[in-house]
Parts: sequence; structure tokens; C-alpha cells
Amino acid sequence: MGDMGRVSVGIVGASGYGGVQLVRLLQDHPKVELAYLGGESSAGKTFADLYPHLAHQVDLAIEPVEASTIAARCQVVFLSLPNGLACQITPTLIEKGLMVLDLSADYRFFDLETYKNWYGTERSDRQIAAKAVYGLPELYRDRIADSQLIGCPGCYPTASLLALAPLLKQGLIVPETAIIDAKSGTSGGGRQAKTGLLLAEADNSLAAYGVARHRHIPEIEQICSDLAGHEVMVQFTPHLIPMVRGILATVYATLRDPGLVRDDLITIFKAFYRNCPWVTICNSGVYPQTKWACGSNLCYIGIEVDQRTGRAIVMSAIDNLIKGQAGQAIQCLNIMMGWEETLGLPRLAFYP
Repeated sequence: MGDMGRVSVGIVGASGYGGVQLVRLLQDHPKVELAYLGGESSAGKTFADLYPHLAHQVDLAIEPVEASTIAARCQVVFLSLPNGLACQITPTLIEKGLMVLDLSADYRFFDLETYKNWYGTERSDRQIAAKAVYGLPELYRDRIADSQLIGCPGCYPTASLLALAPLLKQGLIVPETAIIDAKSGTSGGGRQAKTGLLLAEADNSLAAYGVARHRHIPEIEQICSDLAGHEVMVQFTPHLIPMVRGILATVYATLRDPGLVRDDLITIFKAFYRNCPWVTICNSGVYPQTKWACGSNLCYIGIEVDQRTGRAIVMSAIDNLIKGQAGQAIQCLNIMMGWEETLGLPRLAFYP
């Protein structure tokens, strides 16, 4: 245990947006102590060199990534690494008894052949990967509580699946009709310089990308299939919108029962998420905005039924860096440790 009985926690990949969100949130967590920050390109620098605004709070240096060092100092480690890197270090960390929460795609898939087909990486850690649990607490809370390894979902799948889950689990829609139209702020692209994320490129513009081939498609379909009890394919189109934080996913699907109305679905969604403190179902006729969730771990869900077309329309708004990334990982940690699920996580948005 760390200082005063706190759990010692490390972050590998601390220099990116996911890493700095973890640092900020863990600094406010009453039961953890931040004991290690690791990275490759930033090794040798202090965290304050990368983020001067946190110099008064964090005095740790970024260290080379060494499993033995991590194991000596930490009980829990968050891996905020590019896809294909977490799977190289995780088996050793698991063998040394650490709890591992991976924020990349490496441990999100039930079938590693699907991962290989979409991410192009051969894997030699199949036994370890088979033990991983998909880290969406609202759907897999009990499994997370008993796991040592969590594959934390992507931000698009989080927003999309929270909108779809009650519809699929309760058999309310024709699954193959589901269409997800999602829009994300530019921070979802990470901190590395990319032409499409430059202010001059992204500002005053809205564009689709990864059309029909985005890597989050198989992740979304995997969980949809698990919920529906049979294989499901969905149409998913992401868009880049000129703001920093937030995702709004709008889901369209044909209802099996054309007699269902908006208030019926609101009642069903409220019942489905009744024990989920981070999901808020909007009142009738209220549709969520990304700003409502900014800086918080909340997901706001708004619901409508178009009786003319017989479709359900469900809108889901999250902060892509909090509920879509770092906050959700800490939510999973709370569950793994048997703590209150809301511990150390922000309940209110930055507003306006």
C-alpha cells in the first residue's frame, strides 16, 4: 500500500491527453497515491515540463517503461498507450500481480482474430487476453469487479453503446437497422501533431472520416451482438467537429413495436440504468448537449420516437476524455477495489 494506506498507482503513457486526464483525476482521488509516470519519448522530462500548469501539484518525472520498476512501486497501472503496445507489457504486469487497466484497443476484443483483422497486429498473449473484461461498467459491472485486467472502451463505443444497450437488451429494435451518427471534438485525435487537427484545417468545418471502416466498428458490433444474443452489424459514421472536448452520438433504429412512444422508451431506459450513477436520462422533449457533460464522468441520454417512420432516435452526450477515457477507467478501478463507483470522479460539468 502507498502513503497512509492508499493504493499505489502508475500511469504508462502519461504525456498524452488520456494520461493528463488520469493525473488530474487521480490527484483528487482520496484512496490512491500516484507513484509512477512512464513514457518512452518523454522519458527524462518532468511532468511539469510537459504540463506547466500542473507543476504545483505533480512533481514526478517521466521514467522509462520498465515492468520491474512498475511492479516494485505500484499495485495498479493504467496503460495509456498507442494500440499494439499495451499487449507487449501487460502479460508481465499481470504475472507480477498488478491490476491493469488498458485504455487502448488491445484488450477490448473477445476474439483476437477480429483485433488482428482491424488493427493488423499479431498477438502472442492469447491466454492473458482471454481473461480481460470489457470495461463498460453499466453493462459489465459484475465481471469488472472480479477481474485483474480491464480493456477500457473507446470514446465512440461508450457513447454509442450506452444509447443502444437498452434497445438491444430488451429486443425493442430491429438490430440490423441501427445507424450511429457520431461527432467528436478534436482532442479525440490525441496530442501528436496531425494536419487534419490543425486549427486552420479543423475550424469552421465539419467532416466525416473513417466511413464504413473505422476501427471502432467491430468493437461496437461485438458488444451489440453480446446484448442482442446474435451477430449484429451496425452502420457507424464518425465526424470531426471544431470543438476540443465532447462526443454526441445520435442513434437511429426501427422499432419492433410501432406503438411505442417516447415516454415508453424513457421509462425503459430509466429502469435499465436505475443503478448507474453516471447515466442521466433526460426528461421528455429534452435533448442532450456535449457542454452538459464537459469535464464530468456523466453520460446524458435523450430519447425521441418518430412515429411517422417507426424509428427510435437516441442521443448520447459524453466528455470523450473523461467518461470516454480516463474517468471511465477510474470508474472501473473503483469497482475492482470495491469502492463507491463515484469515488474521486467529477459529477458536475464545466459550464458554460
